[in-house]
Amino acid sequence: MLRHMLWTLAIVAANVWSGVAAAECPDDEVTLRGPWGQARFGVELAVSAQERARGLMHRESLPQSQGMLFVYPRPAPVGFWMKNTLIPLDMIFLDEAGRVVKVHHEAQPHDETVIRGGGEVKAVLEINGGLAKRLGIFADSELRHPAFGAEAAWPCE
Repeated sequence: MLRHMLWTLAIVAANVWSGVAAAECPDDEVTLRGPWGQARFGVELAVSAQERARGLMHRESLPQSQGMLFVYPRPAPVGFWMKNTLIPLDMIFLDEAGRVVKVHHEAQPHDETVIRGGGEVKAVLEINGGLAKRLGIFADSELRHPAFGAEAAWPCE
């Protein structure tokens, strides 16, 4: 009887722990960390080609704690522009492990200059322009999100 109770308690504890881990790494949120500290953003996901093409175009504002995470099926060179984008944005380019490889600060609205992320980009986080610099987000910072699987530098557990 005691063994059964302990086994049941262990299963309940494991389920609670896995629920906590899942809650720490939901699809609609990212967490960044580095020597500068940590920051958390609620995100909209842009996973399909159509969602990635539309991005944050035509938005008049973006809450400070929000962003958009563009996720690609596999790492590749990517480029962004600001055509039809009404607000300045910071673009945080990430490799397959979720490490920041480049930060483009303050991309200007309506600018059609292509902003390249470098070699093998798996995802891009867009947040309000100037916020990355204010928070201290720079290359080698790490991002945690379920889009980064077994290769993640900071995995969801």
